[in-house]
Amino acid sequence: MNGQNRENIKPGLEVDIVLKQDQRTGKTTKGRVKDILTKSAFHPHGIKVRLEDGQVGRVKKICE
Repeated sequence: MNGQNRENIKPGLEVDIVLKQDQRTGKTTKGRVKDILTKSAFHPHGIKVRLEDGQVGRVKKICE
C-alpha cells in the first residue's frame, strides 16, 4: 500500500518513509508512525509523518 492517502495511515503503523535529506537517493527509513503532519487527504509525494524516534519524512510504503 502506498502512502499517498491520509486515511490509510494511522499512529502505530509500521511504514517506510523518505527523509528530506534522502529524497534525491530515494533511501527509505523504517519506523512506526507517531504523528501525521499532512492535513490534506491526499499528497502525490506521500503523507508527511513523524516517527516514534522523532524522524520526519513522507510515507512511501505501508508495511503489512
